Amino acid sequence: MSVLADTRPLDVLADFPAIPAGWAYLDTAATSQKPRPVLDAINRAYGETYATVHRGVYQRSADMTLAYEAARRRVAQFIGGEEREIVFVRGATEAINLVAQCWAGEQLKAGDRILLSALEHHSNIVPWQMAAERVGATIDVVPLTEDGRIDLDAMAAMITPQHKLVALAHVSNVLGSVLDATRATAIAHSVGAKILLDGCQAVPRMAVDVAAIGCDFYIFSGHKLYGPTGIGVLWGRYDLLDAMPPYQGGGSMIDRVTFAKTTYAPPPGRFEAGTPHIVGVVGLHAAIDYVDGIGLDRIHAHETALVAATRERLGQINSVRLFGPADAAGIVSFAVEGVHPHDVATILDEGSVAIRAGHHCAQPLMEMLGVPATARASFGVYNSLADVEALAAGVERVTRIFG
Repeated sequence: MSVLADTRPLDVLADFPAIPAGWAYLDTAATSQKPRPVLDAINRAYGETYATVHRGVYQRSADMTLAYEAARRRVAQFIGGEEREIVFVRGATEAINLVAQCWAGEQLKAGDRILLSALEHHSNIVPWQMAAERVGATIDVVPLTEDGRIDLDAMAAMITPQHKLVALAHVSNVLGSVLDATRATAIAHSVGAKILLDGCQAVPRMAVDVAAIGCDFYIFSGHKLYGPTGIGVLWGRYDLLDAMPPYQGGGSMIDRVTFAKTTYAPPPGRFEAGTPHIVGVVGLHAAIDYVDGIGLDRIHAHETALVAATRERLGQINSVRLFGPADAAGIVSFAVEGVHPHDVATILDEGSVAIRAGHHCAQPLMEMLGVPATARASFGVYNSLADVEALAAGVERVTRIFG
């Protein structure tokens, strides 16, 4: 039986008012659309219950502080961590930079090595390059398997006691390939290295338990998880966070300030200087509740089926090259022979199909694949087989236009 016949929609499209009828939104890996419960939570927080947190003694401020900290507990429960290990940041990029400055900047020294992979997002490359340049460390790169996974056999063979940090994507934002995070962690720890996992594409698509994985740092963004922009999460083992200096100085992150000396608050407050993105945190809480209400197992099965259907349908078009593994999580990257991905995306947009085209902030991976860019379709809970068919019909139109 065709995989197209086996896919069942989640039937939640009505929850997403920004997706009009007939528009196939296939760019969720870049940012997700927002469901009504998240929009409602944001509107209530700004329009009815808004106040500062951690400072006011009046009732509304106290209530908003309770809501803010309840969100921290919710995030911790969602990924299997402890409340005191959850640091709210502006996004995944800031989370990685925080670790690169406050952990790597303190712990690495000349001659140490950092291990990345060939498929990393620029946000999981550039901060480590900056840290390495400051201290005189060296970066090594784990290759990929033929189907686009991080090659853990190669990683095990190349890692040494000189490697102090490993930073890997849990799910590739280009290929959708899923890392065996538990094995990667065991390999890193076998030589005493710490490991950071970029969970931006994993957390919206599959259940994550940082305690079961055993990693040292885990990061993700709210806006890819059906939440607002400007809010992200750094989870770190408490002993590591407690040994790290602050990322920024200012209000809230202090214990006591005098002109002679300042002492700092314990984690996570130490890393949350200034007035936080209060409403973003409330919106993130609502987004987690929404995703949990559907069920991550259902979401993963739904998106995996859509990927399989897409690969089957596009695979029937002779001039299309598919990238990544057949069991990719929610993402299909492809190229049309003789057509630049930007032209593919433009023609698809004329047919109300929205995809991403470009290097996807992964230029080293593009170089390895031998292409300047790819077209990328990425799925969310709101997508269906109708979107897959609209994509395929659009690609067929591309091939007709370009001959």
